[in-house]
Amino acid sequence: MAETLRGGGPVLLWRAALTALLLCGIGLLPWLSRTDPALTVLKARSAERTPDPEVLAAVRDELGLDAGPLRLLGQWLGGLPHGDAGRSWISGAEVLPAVAQALAVSLLLMAGALTVAAVTAGAVCARVLRRGARGGLGGGPPGGGGAALLAALPEFLTASVLATVVGVQLGWLPALGWYGPQWMVLPALSLGLPAGAVLGRLLADLLPGAFAEPWALAAAARGVPGRSIARQALRRCVPGLLPNLALFVVGLTGGAVAVEQIFDIPGLGRTTLQAALAQDLPVLQAGTLALVLLGAAAGLLVRLAVRLLIGPALRDGALPSLHGRQTSTPTRRPILYAAALLGVIGLGLPRDPLALDTTARLQPPSWAHPFGTDALGRDVLARVAHGALDTLGLALAISAAALLTGVVLGLLPRVSGSLVDTVNALPPVLVALLVTAVAGSGPATPALAVAAVAWAPLAAHTTALLRQERATTHLLATRALGAGPLQLLAHEILPAVLPPVTRHALLRLPGVALALAALGFLGLGAQPPAPEWGLLLAENQPYAERAPWAVLAPAAALALLGALAVTVADGVPRRRDRTAPLSPHRFRAAVPSQG
Repeated sequence: MAETLRGGGPVLLWRAALTALLLCGIGLLPWLSRTDPALTVLKARSAERTPDPEVLAAVRDELGLDAGPLRLLGQWLGGLPHGDAGRSWISGAEVLPAVAQALAVSLLLMAGALTVAAVTAGAVCARVLRRGARGGLGGGPPGGGGAALLAALPEFLTASVLATVVGVQLGWLPALGWYGPQWMVLPALSLGLPAGAVLGRLLADLLPGAFAEPWALAAAARGVPGRSIARQALRRCVPGLLPNLALFVVGLTGGAVAVEQIFDIPGLGRTTLQAALAQDLPVLQAGTLALVLLGAAAGLLVRLAVRLLIGPALRDGALPSLHGRQTSTPTRRPILYAAALLGVIGLGLPRDPLALDTTARLQPPSWAHPFGTDALGRDVLARVAHGALDTLGLALAISAAALLTGVVLGLLPRVSGSLVDTVNALPPVLVALLVTAVAGSGPATPALAVAAVAWAPLAAHTTALLRQERATTHLLATRALGAGPLQLLAHEILPAVLPPVTRHALLRLPGVALALAALGFLGLGAQPPAPEWGLLLAENQPYAERAPWAVLAPAAALALLGALAVTVADGVPRRRDRTAPLSPHRFRAAVPSQG
């Protein structure tokens, strides 16, 4: 642990500076957005009350707004050491108990979601583990089309379907509220299934390299049971996945806003969103600080877990080298998925996405309307196709920028470590509100908000791979032969890090589109009548029971995008050992007999 905390002073100072900057930005939120906080608070307290100058003056005097934002922020920070986070500007109640209660709810929900995610991840990579234990991994992609579909399902859509079908129609589980363990099942499934699909897919991507390492081949040649080899392969790969697991922990705690809204859960994400919309700064600052501290704790625990799992090999530079020749397996699946997606777009573009026909409201699919119509009689195919141009274009641009930023910052772990933890602690909704305050509202707001946080998982992945690659015997030997830092970076580190991080970025492409859709679903993205996918889901979700096609069409487009991204990721060259992996039988034949 001492080595983990070595150099902790500068890191703590950097983290404290980032947290202070974030809290200052939140404290200045009303003034940055050029709105009157007294007017916003008055509307949140009572929408019917007339905002007379006398009433607004009374609110300013009560809250001390005339003292200015810096003094308010100083007073709030001064009370924290004494356990006083101020009082809510809306309800007048103490902030700390309310935030602590919301955090406890979110942590319980996060624990349930992580349980679901662990089971889902195990199911996704089970096939790779079985094949690796039997020596049957021949270098092809790990597959995972089903995982792509799960990862591409919007959390808010999954939550809506589960609440409507399982909760309301079938009555198996409660769909609203938070009163006991049974109320946690549906929201935990909504959050855990997509997260587990992504984690399982990343783990399945790492496992073939572990099974191809010399220790695994030697163990198989000596007759070690396949289960033991698979267990050690998991231990070898999990450290590279732990940083992203920490990001999921914080993201599931503060970023589950849409799910908490649908299931009426009083969690920290929903509390923070409501405080941000009402400009209840004491609650917003306390909630954000709780998320930042949670991110810092998760990051520290992850670093300790990585050292415990890998052991002294990470410190002594004795890890086996995964860097070698690049292989890829061509497949036709990306062409099929791309053709299907382009076919939908091509069929829908000639149609008018804004044409109204009140006589054809909520019509089922037909020859005239292959995807049916929505509540205003508009053609769903046309709206999906026209919305694809904006959604896919933005998602691709943001993913490319996130990949570049994530790799660059991930190669500078001393700079990016605390920054990743801090950025990941921010729910995209809060980032969207901050971006709106600084840059103003508009169609670019969701893109800026998602781009501000999309690079963090890629940077964490890059840093994890960098630390392991630096600890390999191959790199140690290359350095001993006189290779300089730039040569090591260009010829050894980047070729080992870029392929898996690029595949990760492709796996995140549907997630970026989902983040844009989620902001649209919450009303922070495109506004009606724009045919943006998130807005389509938000508009048609109330009619999911009566006209499921209006919701399934954009959801199917998102799932198709996920399948396309995964299959394209499978075509990215994979790291292999310098010799092709041998099955246990071939390895035994190649080892001279000792008798």
